[in-house]
Formats: sequence, C-alpha cells, structure tokens
Amino acid sequence: MTVAPLDLDQSGATSLADRAYVAIRDRLIMLDIRPGDPLDDDELAGDLGVGRTPVREALKRLEGDRLVVSYPRRGTFATGMDIADLAHISEIRVQLEPLAARRAAERAARTGRADLEELATRIEDLDVASTDRTELMRWDLAVHRAIYRAAGNPHLEDVLIRYDNLATRIFCLFLDRLPTVDEHVGEHAALLRAIAARDADRADDLAREHVVGFEQAIRAVI
Repeated sequence: MTVAPLDLDQSGATSLADRAYVAIRDRLIMLDIRPGDPLDDDELAGDLGVGRTPVREALKRLEGDRLVVSYPRRGTFATGMDIADLAHISEIRVQLEPLAARRAAERAARTGRADLEELATRIEDLDVASTDRTELMRWDLAVHRAIYRAAGNPHLEDVLIRYDNLATRIFCLFLDRLPTVDEHVGEHAALLRAIAARDADRADDLAREHVVGFEQAIRAVI
C-alpha cells in the first residue's frame, strides 16, 4: 500500500495544470495560503516551475471548489472563512460521510480492505505526541480519501473531497486551540477496521460520530 501521510500528492496528476491544481490546493487547505491572501499568477508559476497558463487553469478549478474567489480588475484571493460555513458543511458531511463508509464496507475488494487495514495499523502506530499537528491533519486527509475511493462511486468521491477540503481548512484555522487533534485522528483506526471487516452498520455509525465530533470540537473553542 502506498498511502502517504498526505494523500494530496501529484502522483495522479497527468498535466501541468493538474500538478498546479494539486499543489495550490494543498497550500490552501493547509493554510499555507491564508484566507483572504492574494494569489499572484507569476509568483505561483515560479514557485511551482510551470507556466502562467497551467496556474490560471488551476485557479479556475479552485474557484469551482470554493477555495479561491476572483474579482474583476482586483485579482484572485484565497476564499475567506465564516464560521457559519461550519454548520453548512457539516450538514452535508453528516449525510454523505456515513454513506461513503457504508458503501466502502459493502463494496471494497479484498485488496482494498487489506489496504484499509494496513492504513489503520499505521494510524495506530503514529506517535501522536511527537507528530506535528499539521502532519496529523495530512493523515486525516489521507484516511478520508482512502474511504472515498473504496466506496466505488466517483461522483460521491468528488463531492466529499470538496467538502472535506473545506472542513479541513476550518480545522486548521483552529488547530493550535484544539486539545483533541490526536483523538480525532486516532478515531480513524476503528472506522477503517469496521470497513475492512465489512461491518457496514458500524462503519456508518462511526463515520457519523466522527463528523459530529469534528463540529463539536470546533464549536468548543470558538
């Protein structure tokens, strides 16, 4: 299995525009580019080693993902964050994350289930006390991506990736104030094992609890 701590690498990128999209999306999600920051085409192109055209194509896609916003004659900026977005995003995720977990438990092939078991073991083996919190969030992203893929529905996967990206931005905004990041990431092991064991009902329940717990953790520090 080759799931990395951050499953937003460029291994699946097939064009310069795809590479630019993945790289800029990572910076936006992990708040290396902060909400409201301007995005300069030339600077990004230089940083990424690509031309301005791939960067512009990437920014158009990211606008569709609600990660950037463009204004005529003003430029492109990282989307701001309003805490009211948390309720809207959670309302969607609390319905779709359990569905993805259930479908993954029902549909994942034997090799896919073995991969999820391996990922669960890697999560359990993490030394969360010494692991950077940003890196823990990268593991969080990797787990969610693995479950979405295992569900076997590319349309559901696309929707969930978009909303998980938005949720992760919110989580990263409060990361230094959250006392239970390690517990949040550690919850994934039980969820992954439930899916691997084809226990769809338990996977559904755990995924729902995970999303609800995420919202509660954020609201507790607002």
